[in-house]
Amino acid sequence: MVLVTGGAGFIGSHLVDRLIDGGRSVRVLDSVEPQVHGDSHGYRHPEAEYIEGSVLDRELVSRSLEGVSAVVHLAAQVGVGQSMYDLTRYVRDNCLGTAILLEEIAQRRDEISSLVVASSMSIYGEGQYACDACGTPDPEVLRTPEMLQARQWEPGCASCGAEVRPIPTAERKRLRSDSVYATTKRDQEDLCLSIGKAYGINTVALRFFNVYGPRQSLSNPYTGVAAIFSSRLLNGNAPLVFEDGLQSRDFIHVSDIVRGIELSIGNERADGMALNIGTGRSTTVRQVAETLASALDTDLEPEIVGRFRHGDIRHCYGDISAAREALGYEPQVRFEDGMRELAAWIAEDAPPAEDRVQRSTAELEERGLVI
Repeated sequence: MVLVTGGAGFIGSHLVDRLIDGGRSVRVLDSVEPQVHGDSHGYRHPEAEYIEGSVLDRELVSRSLEGVSAVVHLAAQVGVGQSMYDLTRYVRDNCLGTAILLEEIAQRRDEISSLVVASSMSIYGEGQYACDACGTPDPEVLRTPEMLQARQWEPGCASCGAEVRPIPTAERKRLRSDSVYATTKRDQEDLCLSIGKAYGINTVALRFFNVYGPRQSLSNPYTGVAAIFSSRLLNGNAPLVFEDGLQSRDFIHVSDIVRGIELSIGNERADGMALNIGTGRSTTVRQVAETLASALDTDLEPEIVGRFRHGDIRHCYGDISAAREALGYEPQVRFEDGMRELAAWIAEDAPPAEDRVQRSTAELEERGLVI
């Protein structure tokens, strides 16, 4: 049996579907966070077993692990902006919750042979760059408050000051957490890999890039940008795009994320590794807004805000060669096709979307987290 923490949510529910379709028995532990799920009980597969509660509840975690041979740990508070002022909740749920889960897994090390944990590309901070001016390999880059206040969005080389060029971000890049959320995801990764090594449990950390697709929470203003833009468009509002909209990310369809997780469970070649799960393709945030508007058949243009949120980075897209080699992983869904599928789900099956973006932006502004 596989235990999936967070298995009633966006990524987790897709994973549960895939594992059951592949003949596995699945148990889910999920707190069904109201900010994510509203009044619903999440997405539930009729053949999976569900336990509602938090990884902070040791007794519940212990019960959830009975008869389990593999664990996929997806449960976490998600969102860069909110994490910058709701520190206690993020650290408690993500770090302490993971520690409790790992202590209980260690008690069952003779029964549990595999652990996969969801890490995040956010732990890199800025992605990887090349400096053509001075030739510094993997240069440190700068985006100072002075640069941002002058609306100079592109980072510069810390060695020579020249503008740098984004390149695919590899796992060997130096990590630099620019948000509380990123710090907690790095902690989750490190905790799982160290306990896995100590207790002889096959453990893989997957650094997810920017996930989108059906079942993403459209009313959570701290979720992925595709869902946030969708909620704005559905309510007749233009997507709000910070900076100049040319910041770029690696947008990956949820089915490709799930494929990467499934390939990692019990995979001996990947044991002890942290691997990027993305597409290797860079897409600007403005492109996301425009593609979604087209797919949703609206002529609303994105509103370029020209401001910066603390915790945001400029560019980051993944080098996925290590996942290809260790897992045989290959992304299948093209960005344009995935966005059309997301739009079709929004039009036909998605629950009503409440636009809470203005409220969440105001919360950041009140705390001086927007420049």
